[in-house]
Amino acid sequence: MIVPVALGTRSYDVHIAAGALADAGAIVAPLTRSRRISVVTDSTVARLHLPALTAALAAAGLTAVPLIVTPGEAQKNWRTLEFVVESLLSRGVERGDAVIALGGGVVGDLTGFAAAVLRRGCKFVQIPTTLLAQVDSSVGGKTAINAAAGKNLVGAFHQPAAVVIDPDLLDTLPPRELRAGYAEIVKTALLGDAAFFAWCEGNAAALLAGDAAARVHAIATSVAAKAAIVAADERETGDVRALLNLGHTFGHALEAEAGFSDRLLHGEAVAIGCALAFRFSAERGLCPPADARRVAAHLAAVGLPASPRGLATSAAPLIDHMMQDKKMAGGTLAFVLAHRIGDAFVARDVALADVEAFLARELASLREGAHP
Repeated sequence: MIVPVALGTRSYDVHIAAGALADAGAIVAPLTRSRRISVVTDSTVARLHLPALTAALAAAGLTAVPLIVTPGEAQKNWRTLEFVVESLLSRGVERGDAVIALGGGVVGDLTGFAAAVLRRGCKFVQIPTTLLAQVDSSVGGKTAINAAAGKNLVGAFHQPAAVVIDPDLLDTLPPRELRAGYAEIVKTALLGDAAFFAWCEGNAAALLAGDAAARVHAIATSVAAKAAIVAADERETGDVRALLNLGHTFGHALEAEAGFSDRLLHGEAVAIGCALAFRFSAERGLCPPADARRVAAHLAAVGLPASPRGLATSAAPLIDHMMQDKKMAGGTLAFVLAHRIGDAFVARDVALADVEAFLARELASLREGAHP
C-alpha cells in the first residue's frame, strides 16, 4: 500500500506493507547518489532490526554504515544532535545523499533535524520501528530537539524523501510502547473521523494483540488522514494542521513536568491530553459529557492513562510549561477542543486562567479519590 504525501516538489510516498523492510534497498537506491548509506539508529533498534536493513540495502547494491545513539527521549538534545551532524560530516555525506532514520520518534526527529541543517539540507528516509512513529511522527516533516524550556522547541520543517512502514517490526515492541503509539491512532479518530473511533473501540484489542490486518488498517487510515492534513497546511500556518495537536498542549506540559523521562511516554501524555481536552470541552458546554466519558473509557480499556494522576501536584507548573509552548502567539495559546468525537476545532480564545482553574479541579478530584 502506498500513501502519497502531495507537496509539489517535496512530495513523497509512504510505503506500508508487512515485510516492507526487505524492500528498503529498492526504495532507497533511486534516492541517493552514494552507495554508502548512513543509518542512524539507537542501540536497542540496532540489535533488533539493523541486520535485516543491512541485508535489504545490500540486495540493492548499497552498504549500510551505522551511526548508533543511546535510546530515549532525553537524547533529543544539542549534544546528541551535534554528534549526529559531526559524524555525518566526517563521513562526507553530501546534499544528494540519503540518510536513513531507523527507529522511533526520537531517532526520526534527530535524524530529520540533522538532515535539515546538514549542508543546508540533505535527503533522509524514515523507517519507523514504533507504532507511534509509524502513524504520526515519521510523516509530515516536523523535526526537532527538546530544550530546557520545553519539548520540540528547536527544529525545522524538513520532509523525508520516503517513508517505509513495516508493521511486522511492531512484534518486538514492548506492550507499553505499543499502547503509547495507539494513543496517536485514537487522536486521529477523535479529531476528524467518528467512524474510525468506533472501529477502534471494536478492534483495539486485536490490534494490540498483533492482528496484522487490524494494524495495517489502523496505520494506513492514520497515515492517509495525516497526509491529507499536511498537504493542505504543511507548515501549520492555519488551523488545518494545528488539529493534529489535539491532546498535545496538555500532554507536552505533563511531559515537561515529568522531565521528558520514561515516567511518562509521549503517547501516554497524548492520551491524557485527549481526555483532558474532551473534559475541558464538555465543561465549557462545547461537547456532550457522554463523549468525554466515552473517550476516557476507551483509553482506560486499552490500558492507557486518562488523567494526570501522580504526574502533577498543582496546576501552576503545568501552565508555566504551556507558556513555553511553541504554538504560543501574541501571548495567547491555541487549544484544540471538540464539539463531539470526530469533530475537533482550534480555539484561540481560551484564557490560560480558565485552563488553570480546570486543571486545579482535575487534580483536586484525583486527590479526593475520584476518577474523572
